[in-house]
Amino acid sequence: MEDESPPSQGVSTKVLEATLLSALKMLDVGKWPIFSLCSQEELKLIRQACVFGSAGNEVLYATENDEVFVLGMNCSGCLGTGDMQSTIEPRRLDSLCGKKIACLSYGSGPHVVLATEEGEVYTWGHNAYSQLGNGTTNHGFIPCQVSTNLVNKKVIEVACGSHHSMVLTSDGEVYTWGYNNSGQVGSGSTANQPIPRRVTSCLQNKIVVNIACGQMCSMAVVENGEVYVWGYNGNGQLGLGSSGNQPTPCRIAALQGIRVQRVACGYAHTLVLTDEGQIYAWGANSYGQLEPDDHLTVAQSLKKEFDNPETADLKFLVDGKYIHVHKVLLKIRCEHFRSILSNDDEIIEMSEFSYPVYRAFLEYLYTDNIRLPPEDAIGLLDLATLYGENRLKKLCQQTIKQGICEENAIALLSAAVKYEAQDLEEFCFRFCINHLTVVTQTQGFAEMDHDLLKNFISKASRVGAFRN
Repeated sequence: MEDESPPSQGVSTKVLEATLLSALKMLDVGKWPIFSLCSQEELKLIRQACVFGSAGNEVLYATENDEVFVLGMNCSGCLGTGDMQSTIEPRRLDSLCGKKIACLSYGSGPHVVLATEEGEVYTWGHNAYSQLGNGTTNHGFIPCQVSTNLVNKKVIEVACGSHHSMVLTSDGEVYTWGYNNSGQVGSGSTANQPIPRRVTSCLQNKIVVNIACGQMCSMAVVENGEVYVWGYNGNGQLGLGSSGNQPTPCRIAALQGIRVQRVACGYAHTLVLTDEGQIYAWGANSYGQLEPDDHLTVAQSLKKEFDNPETADLKFLVDGKYIHVHKVLLKIRCEHFRSILSNDDEIIEMSEFSYPVYRAFLEYLYTDNIRLPPEDAIGLLDLATLYGENRLKKLCQQTIKQGICEENAIALLSAAVKYEAQDLEEFCFRFCINHLTVVTQTQGFAEMDHDLLKNFISKASRVGAFRN
């Protein structure tokens, strides 16, 4: 790849651009090394966290009362604290407190682009190429709102290249700004763009539903599943069958007839996920990121596994660690993706969930179905809640309802209360009332949580369960 960029590492293979969201339960952030700097009291208050930086050594997080704090290294002022001082103690960002954070992206320049649930956009960090969108080339040490050309626009998604930025609005419009040596802002020229401008050309009358940036290229998925690309193409990362740069959006003809749902970009390669659960990849392949497991695609390998439950457990190698792959795969930078291994006896780290739960979740993402007993469906319900998979939550509740019996009714009721599954809670409660004599003699009832028992008895009394 020719070095057409300013001095930079580009989009690092270790960038952790994951946004961990959970409105229904406390986040388990303890596995991120950066959070070892926080006290247990501080960790308990975290509702939302964004880990970023070249080695996952910077974090922005929001608490239950929408206060925003940052912690860690402070590369080029990317903590937004007004200075370049790193911090091992959480520092409050007053300019973002009270703002509900919707999404965040990190460019390796480095700079940060953030959108709130209200659709406002804030940027800070390195700005030598106007990637902050404020019309200047002055570095930004605190989050500042980007309003030019975005007034009355609600931004729902953000993406960063190494030195350019892109946002998607709720009405399906794309705006870009920043470094443009290879046409990555899609304006038709190679002049840098100091403020947000809408990307038009063949996107003029299209509704965009998803965006992504590589180091010096940009991608957009429109509502009919077509993918449009522009910018640097020296490694074929645009998927156009050539290596020439593209200054305006161009549809990927090779995906004709394939309906794409999401696109993700690495430093110099691209992945897309189709509505049939297939993944297509193209671009640079210096780390084997395009050809896992003897040239099988991810979707093919998954189908092979799911069609034959007797095969060895499926294992995924990501940056040297064996993990289970789910939708976060498309949110984390593609450079994490290395290969898929079969028939390997390495132990997979299960975290707090069992292997059947993780496997069922992965199978659901590629088949829209689940196959597991009601007891495991409880754990899957937890995972579905964590990742906001509402349809999966409904499937879990159906599985639990079909498998309820006197012996497990209390355990299922407890799970429904814990995961705020109100419909399931009412179903389990009614089952317990209808089988009250047997249920009250089970081990589960004897070991019932005190508060849950108290509420159960109170509610049962109100419906006349203890009347003669």
